[in-house]
Amino acid sequence: MPSAREPKTDPKKRKRLSSAERREEFIAKAIEFFAQEGFESSTRELARRLGVTQPLLYRYFPSKEDLIAEVYKVVYVNRWRDEWDAMIADRSQPIRERMTAFYHSYTDVVFRADWMRIFLFSGLKGVDINQRYLRRVRERILDPIVRECRFEAGFPDLTPSAAEIEYAWVLHGGIYYYGVRRLIYESAELDNKSFVIESSLDAFLMEIAKLRGPG
Repeated sequence: MPSAREPKTDPKKRKRLSSAERREEFIAKAIEFFAQEGFESSTRELARRLGVTQPLLYRYFPSKEDLIAEVYKVVYVNRWRDEWDAMIADRSQPIRERMTAFYHSYTDVVFRADWMRIFLFSGLKGVDINQRYLRRVRERILDPIVRECRFEAGFPDLTPSAAEIEYAWVLHGGIYYYGVRRLIYESAELDNKSFVIESSLDAFLMEIAKLRGPG
């Protein structure tokens, strides 16, 4: 039995958070909110969900755009793995093995409901999350993959052609859309990520060789 002298604790009393902790809490809740509701909803509704006033939310994020920028940073920048660059560039391994390892690691990160729902909602609303992230994909995934394919094929010029980049988008987009069908639409015919990745890579490597023609 508790001592009569022990102070009683109020279960409704909320732990006091530091400013940094409160800010992180707001961002985490905003990620959930935008993933569920999209970007049409107002910061007033978000503040209501958080149980705080809109002016308090604006003390941490002066505008909705500032909050969206933080969501982009947490979901798309902070979850990006720096080892992916080295994985793609590791010429001690054949390009197919590198790409297989990369896409398994990459999909472990992006095949998450919050990642996909926010990305889809941002495209519908015209929020620049899509454009910013797709630039990153082009610069750090597609261009390097095509360059490494050209190197392995013995081409002296490693500059990707427009056709090669488009086919790389077909590969990347196809793998991504499999995740959308599996996680968002729940309509994937096969629950086998390895099969999708490896069969997509085989088709890509075969067809990209045709696009280049003879070296």
